[in-house]
Amino acid sequence: MRTDIIMGENSIEARLLSRMRRRADADRIVRGAEEAAGPLPLSFAQQRLWFLDRLSPGSADYLVPTALRVRGPLNVAALEKALSGLVARHEVLRTAFSADDDGTPQQVITAPWPVEVTVHDLRSDAHAEDRGREVLRIEATRPFDLTSGRPLRADLVRLAEDDAYLSLTVHHIVSDGWSSGILARELRELYAAALAGSEASLPELPVRYADFAVWQRDRLTGPALERQLGYWRERLAHSAPLELPTDHQRPAHTSGTGDVVTFAVPSEVTERLREAAGRQGASLFMALLSLFQIVLARYSRQDDIAVGTPIAGRNRAEIEDVVGFFVNTLVMRTDLSGDPTFTELIDRVKDTALGAYDHQDLPFERLVEELAPERDLSRNPLFQTMFVLQAPGSADGEAWELAGADVEPAEIERGVAKFDLTLTAVESSEGLRAVLEYRTDLFERATIERMAGHLATLAASVAATPDARLSELNMLTQRERQEILVDWNGVTGPYPDTATIHSLIEDRVATDPDAISITHGTEQWTYAQVNERANQLAHHLRGTGITPDTLIAVCLDRSPELIATLLGIMKAGAAFVPLDPEYPTDRITYMVDDAQAPLIITSSNHTGRLPADTARLLVDSEWPQGPTTNPAPLASPDDLAYIIYTSGSTGRPKGVALEHRGVVNYLHWCDQNYPVENPGGIGTILYSSVTFDLTITALFLPLIQGTRLAIPELQPGQTAFDAAVDLILTDVPISFLKATPSHLEILAAHLTTRHATHHITTIVAGGENLTPT
Repeated sequence: MRTDIIMGENSIEARLLSRMRRRADADRIVRGAEEAAGPLPLSFAQQRLWFLDRLSPGSADYLVPTALRVRGPLNVAALEKALSGLVARHEVLRTAFSADDDGTPQQVITAPWPVEVTVHDLRSDAHAEDRGREVLRIEATRPFDLTSGRPLRADLVRLAEDDAYLSLTVHHIVSDGWSSGILARELRELYAAALAGSEASLPELPVRYADFAVWQRDRLTGPALERQLGYWRERLAHSAPLELPTDHQRPAHTSGTGDVVTFAVPSEVTERLREAAGRQGASLFMALLSLFQIVLARYSRQDDIAVGTPIAGRNRAEIEDVVGFFVNTLVMRTDLSGDPTFTELIDRVKDTALGAYDHQDLPFERLVEELAPERDLSRNPLFQTMFVLQAPGSADGEAWELAGADVEPAEIERGVAKFDLTLTAVESSEGLRAVLEYRTDLFERATIERMAGHLATLAASVAATPDARLSELNMLTQRERQEILVDWNGVTGPYPDTATIHSLIEDRVATDPDAISITHGTEQWTYAQVNERANQLAHHLRGTGITPDTLIAVCLDRSPELIATLLGIMKAGAAFVPLDPEYPTDRITYMVDDAQAPLIITSSNHTGRLPADTARLLVDSEWPQGPTTNPAPLASPDDLAYIIYTSGSTGRPKGVALEHRGVVNYLHWCDQNYPVENPGGIGTILYSSVTFDLTITALFLPLIQGTRLAIPELQPGQTAFDAAVDLILTDVPISFLKATPSHLEILAAHLTTRHATHHITTIVAGGENLTPT
């Protein structure tokens, strides 16, 4: 088994399959007549690249560059003769691609042409090293004219007398990773022969690449095609795009620009992963693919993950030594739902991979044509991420040898990425060397560096506990764990840790009792008035036997009475459960029953939709007339302040309990970070339902800071937010506003159409995804 192939499709699986899948003589590819050198069809893979080249002329996405550092004597004439020998031997390296009169692509094999090596002499340049690497980058991205019949070029960058870079670039339409190994091996033989003045003894090739293209077109028809298509149709039905969180909004067209981040997986971790896979009858490739899909699932919060992987496509002996674009791409779609163990996930991935290998003859291009996914020029069809495992020895560069010189691979910074993400892992004696290639129009480098850390950490976690469930596996780096569990979660910062929500408001009442605390249209309540009304309710509730953590339901419209009710319940030592009067009766009944609330505080106009078997207190006719002094404190910081119910979109609504301590801590932070520029002015506007936590925390802060809580009075047919917008457009200063992004878009539209500006000091967006602009 050769180990001199250097590209991704030379995965372990691909190389094993290339030797296992021998076809019967009746299915062999037959060499066409030499005189049939006229227009021939393209293979399916070539046709897709031809279309992409026509769609984006000058793109560097589909070039296959090789850069070598050559130390020692290098005979340029002998090198040119050797490269010309490759062109003469492999017809695909002298093939022109064009379209006929109907626009159908075709390939024409041209006569052998002499390769001339372009020499860049930088020996006298003080910055030869940097300039030389720039030449490599330029040549690795300079496009080809596919109609010229010359899809190969060579550049030699002389840095010193016996030190140079050698750049060999071919277009992917005539080559692939396996082909690079063939070119390396045969160039070695041809160059040595040229130096010796002899002929290289290379065996005659049984077929040409064009013969393969003709054979593929003829074979993939009828039942054979339908068997392959049937499998993939079923396997990829209802597949959704991978939606990774990106740093930049996805552009309408991919820019093709990219960068790479490298990382390593130690040999002991690699071997444990191999052993874990082996116990399941699987390979290291399958274990690493499982790891990659776990990370993608966690990032995207999707459990149906499709990843592309290249396969050599050389499952016939007659094409094993032919240069050409044989590589195919398989889609590995895995279901990660149900929180399986890692070993169970490997079983799923193994089944997926074996099924894909059994149906590898269908070209990816033909699959895309058949499935016809929604056209989207911003992403690759069917999958957006690629995984490649290169075989042992494929990264060592031993295949590239030139007699009399020391040759080693050189890195090329091409700045190109074909997919959103490509993970390439290379086995070496130290473990795995991995590269994450990413689109720079989507991701920042720091994001991918963090992902690399997650991959390495997850690999170690799996190696230690391969039988753990996916939810139990750790992918946080040590630094992230320190930040999240310690640095960001410290409790030593100063805040009023002995206070409750209502005690903070009582402190404000004592400071400025006559200041306006709440406005509702033309109605105004001072801090003292709100506090006294709340105290009356609190004393009444205490008299009914209320104890800490008792839950009192509240079903009221936005009004000063609502605020006094919430404060009165907390002053009594109880906790409130807000109910939206617009809720259906069955939802209100469920929430009251689930909270086991002994009392509902409401108003006369809402009694018809409330459960009849629960006691009520009507604020418009039954407000208690007891003492107006602050009751003795009963609730502690660790007692409940309120319970908010979820929307129930995924089932029954669920109550989320909030204690005073946590809310006080948050309000203290808000007090420090939402500055009051107009004491006594409007703190915020209460326009949203009090059943939202965003609303509750917003309505308490102005009462702590000594500003006004403004409740807009609705006009007929007007929404609460429209009324809030009218107030904002009066140019009145507002300390802060909490709103969803969709509400902010409405506000922005009003400001634009009315040529107005707002005077809000702090805007807090939440509750929805932000839309980048």
